Amino acid sequence: MSVRSATSIVQLEEPPAQPGDDPVGDASPGKRHGIAIVANDKMADWLLPFLESYHATNAATPLFLIPYDENLSITRRAAAAYNVSIVEEEPTEIDRLAADLYPLFPGHRRRLRKLQALSLPLDEVIYIDVDVILFRDLRPVFGALQPGKADFIIASPSFEYVYNNKRDRYPYLKDARLFNDGFFVASNKILNLQHFIDTIREDANTFHTVRKRGMLFAQPLVNFVVHRRGLQVAMLNECVPNASHESFYKAEGVSFQDGAPIDARGAEIYFAHWAGAVTLPGKRAFDAAWRDFSQRAWARIGR
Repeated sequence: MSVRSATSIVQLEEPPAQPGDDPVGDASPGKRHGIAIVANDKMADWLLPFLESYHATNAATPLFLIPYDENLSITRRAAAAYNVSIVEEEPTEIDRLAADLYPLFPGHRRRLRKLQALSLPLDEVIYIDVDVILFRDLRPVFGALQPGKADFIIASPSFEYVYNNKRDRYPYLKDARLFNDGFFVASNKILNLQHFIDTIREDANTFHTVRKRGMLFAQPLVNFVVHRRGLQVAMLNECVPNASHESFYKAEGVSFQDGAPIDARGAEIYFAHWAGAVTLPGKRAFDAAWRDFSQRAWARIGR
C-alpha cells in the first residue's frame, strides 16, 4: 500500500495532541487510527466544508483521502492546506470487483472505492462520506470495536435502501440490522477487502437476488458482506456514552450547546450527514454551520 501525503509521507502514528485537543474517551493508546473519505473535484462543494469541520474538531486524527477518480486539481490543493494524506495506490482489486458486480454502470462503480478504507495501514478506521460536517472529536469511538460483540459500528439505520423483500428468504438477512454506509467504524483484522472478494465469489447470486436496485451500489454490498459473514453490528450510541444516533440533515428537535448540536433527548450529535440531498444546504438545523465551514474553507484555499 502506497500512501503519501500531498506534501510528505504520512505518519502512521497519531500526532501528539495539541492544547485543547484532549480526547473525552479512551482511544486505545498505541494503536494506529485514522479517518477515511472518498472525494474528487466534482465533490469540492462538499469536501471543503467537511475538511474545515475536520480541522476544527478532529485534526489530531490522521485523515486519508481516497480519490474517486483523477479529477483532483482542487482536491490536491485542499489536501495540502489541511495536511490530508492522499492514497495514491490504484484500487485495482476494488475496481475489478465493482466491474464484475455492476457491468452496466461504469459511471457509478467508483462508489465502491470507499472499501479502500479497509486496506489502509491502520488498526481501526472511521469511514465518512464527504457530504458531512463534523461537530465533535471522534477519538472516543476508537477502541469501541469488540470482536463478536461490536464487529462493525454504524451511526444510523437504513430501512429502505439496502435489500428488496426477498431478503426474508435468508435467515441471516431476515432480522439483520440494516445500515447507512456513509459512516462506519471497522478494523481490517475483523473485516477486510479480501472478505468482500471471497463473499461475492462464493455468493454473488444471493447478493444480486436480494440487493435493492435504484442506483444503489456500495450500500447494499457493504450490508450484505457484513451480514453474510455474521458480524455483529453496533450503533454509535450503543458504544459511546451520551452519543446520539441522529445525524440526518432533516433531523427535528436539534439545538446547539457550546457550538455543538444535541438531539431532542439531549444526546450529543457527532456529525450531520446530507444523505440523499439533491441541493446544497439551505435553512435546516445544521445548514448555518455548514455554510460557515464552507466559507472558511474556500477562504483558506482560495477559489
